[in-house]
Amino acid sequence: MAFALAGHFAAEAVIRQQQAHQLNELTEVVLRRAEFAADFAAGSLDELVNRDLASCAPAALQAVRLHVYQRSAIKDVRLVNPDGSVICSAYSETLEFDKGWAGRHDMLSSQDKELSLFRVEQFGGDALGVLKDVNRSSALVAIVGINANLFDLMPAELRAHSDVTLALSNGEKLGEFRLDADRPLLGPISFERHSTRLPLHATIRLEHAALSSWNSEAYWPALAVSLGLGVIFGILLARSRRMEGPVADLDRGLAAREFKPYYQPIFDLRTGKITGCEILARWVRRDGSVVPPMNFIPLAESSGRIQVMTWQILRSALSDLRPVLRADKTFKMSLNVVPKHLLSAGFVETLRRTVLTARVSARQIVIEVTERDELDDLARAAAIVAELRDHGFRVAIDDVGVGHSGLSRLKGLGANTIKIDKFFVDTITLDASTTTIVEMLVALAKDFRMTVVAEGIETEEQRRALIASGVEEGQGYLVAAPLAFAKFSELLDSRRRSVCPAPAGDVLVA
Repeated sequence: MAFALAGHFAAEAVIRQQQAHQLNELTEVVLRRAEFAADFAAGSLDELVNRDLASCAPAALQAVRLHVYQRSAIKDVRLVNPDGSVICSAYSETLEFDKGWAGRHDMLSSQDKELSLFRVEQFGGDALGVLKDVNRSSALVAIVGINANLFDLMPAELRAHSDVTLALSNGEKLGEFRLDADRPLLGPISFERHSTRLPLHATIRLEHAALSSWNSEAYWPALAVSLGLGVIFGILLARSRRMEGPVADLDRGLAAREFKPYYQPIFDLRTGKITGCEILARWVRRDGSVVPPMNFIPLAESSGRIQVMTWQILRSALSDLRPVLRADKTFKMSLNVVPKHLLSAGFVETLRRTVLTARVSARQIVIEVTERDELDDLARAAAIVAELRDHGFRVAIDDVGVGHSGLSRLKGLGANTIKIDKFFVDTITLDASTTTIVEMLVALAKDFRMTVVAEGIETEEQRRALIASGVEEGQGYLVAAPLAFAKFSELLDSRRRSVCPAPAGDVLVA
């Protein structure tokens, strides 16, 4: 009974902790989507300033109109006086939709002192105004449409019992998603996130009662298992003076070289040609069972074993792929590296030595740095990325869209590639706002001279939507799950025999 009672409290605590973690992540996604929209607008204004188009001259306005037309998220661009009053507009007819216009004293400054945000009240719904100072006598403002569907991201079980809100830091609401606006939420609890760079605030509120039935399937199994675990624990404790924990199990696996690289193809979305692969870690035990990464990667990171594991997997992958890399100099191999490993002493030199020993070109190796973990020292990280690029390596930012960095930080890091997170790929055929976000990422990547890879592609519809949004490469189960090398080699051989140039908009997939 004691173990059962402990199991009850432990199961409830774990479930509630997991629920809070997931809802905090969803709130973070709302905030990141809003930051992307603001960064996209700021990047567009920078481009106009650099092209010397901050003017009301007819030729300049015509060029600005074309610029706005090519960016669906932006509704208008206006030249304003220092006090915020409008001088001229790319689409002057949009001025008729304004219910009100903020003065400069009502605009909220950001970390970038030249950038300010404010709410634009319009008859068709509020929009976000992004102001960028040009000089002392004028500034440019981009009007960014805020679609309520941008915030339709709650799980199906919670959608009717929650609301999602984006607001400025002064409390002015920019957008909200709620299925039934007339029904008040009963006993709501809130999850909030504030942007550190921009005056933006995201909130998710939901009824406390709705949590009792959401993601709680693990309660009864956990309660039943707790008794068995208690018995096993007692037996082991009686037989041994100490228990070896999971870290010792990791060490045994590393000593026995049980951690193996699995390979997931990266392919051209239009032709289906495999252009590279991402190395993913799998724990293959002696009995042949495969342990999924979520069961050991977090422990490897927290215990410091991830660095040894990364080098071990890289050496195995280079040995496996050496013939492929030497036969096709355009083929690229991507390796995941956590930020702490990237910033560790001797990382670049160890990487160079490992690749040189394998007699493989550095230009074919892509270092993927996940954006889910924050880079504590961006300046140092940028210097390491620059050093990697000087030696010929390529650098990609993984999990873009759900991580810690804003787009301005991505630019500052100096990477070659951004990888769009599966979260956006999953909804690109279901939600128009996701398409807008992906198009913004592609446009900004082009401005930053970066390439784009989409992760987690599973359907033909997703592939077509990504092509329409300007994405050229991707990976996912549409072509193959992560494969052991023998299976991956077979796939490469079969694709080389079957894939040929395809008409635009078509593709050959396995």
